[in-house]
Amino acid sequence: MKDSGLVFDLARCSLHDGPGIRSVVFLKGCPLRCVWCHNPESRSFRPEILFSQEKCIGCGECVKVCPNHARGSEDGRSFFRRELCAGCGRCAEVCFSGAMELSGQVRTVDSILTEAAMDQDYYAPDGGLTISGGEPLSQPDFTEALLKGAKERGWTTALETCGMADPVILERMMPWTDFWLFDIKAVNGRIHRLFTGQPNDLILSNLRFLDHTGANIELRCPLIPGYNDSDSDLRALRDLALSLKRKPKIHIEPFHPFGRSKLARLGRSAEENARIPEEEDISRWRRILF
Repeated sequence: MKDSGLVFDLARCSLHDGPGIRSVVFLKGCPLRCVWCHNPESRSFRPEILFSQEKCIGCGECVKVCPNHARGSEDGRSFFRRELCAGCGRCAEVCFSGAMELSGQVRTVDSILTEAAMDQDYYAPDGGLTISGGEPLSQPDFTEALLKGAKERGWTTALETCGMADPVILERMMPWTDFWLFDIKAVNGRIHRLFTGQPNDLILSNLRFLDHTGANIELRCPLIPGYNDSDSDLRALRDLALSLKRKPKIHIEPFHPFGRSKLARLGRSAEENARIPEEEDISRWRRILF
């Protein structure tokens, strides 16, 4: 097992990523390219800089430390040549205005568990550590080591996954995973490929495999108006849950647009025009799903 991996966040005292109060480790890198992604900084498998032009005060400190000359100024306005950026994070270290932020740092298993242990008094009776992403199964050795370390400390463990991984990797995680938060973006294969860039055959096969083993699964379902929330999409999701032996709970995750501002800070443009769901949307979702 690997003792370090690429992490982009560690959230403490979370109430929404498994049972009880939890520490949530967000690993960087994902095989999917969901057009509505809420955390686009989680996609790449390398460190990245998020740059907010409006926060830049033009102090020039980042220019001094950038080894690749990705930062500079012209006519009194700073620029960021992203194609030259190596993601070293030196600019973020000296940027006291917060214009430059590093997403993705190599962290050790011990450092993560030590930080999570600061909240372990709040974990009882069923809280603990959740591994999320990105996609944790894309860093299997690191993920397994984190889960194993958490179990050795007596914490409950949860793993959030899109399910796109070799089944052998899922089997490796099973001894150390108490709860599986299994993301289902779309049951319809055409829609899934259209909006995530990948087919869902392996994902659905892995879901059924986990269910067959008796794993404790919750389906985490992002619903995006106009993309994957038609009546037929919702009925397919409901029927999928009912077809499984353990009849897992469906957890709705309504679309929010926070990812758009992050995309802008990553130098990318949004690929979707989804709207924030209204109460009538959510009522229709619940009426069909439950």
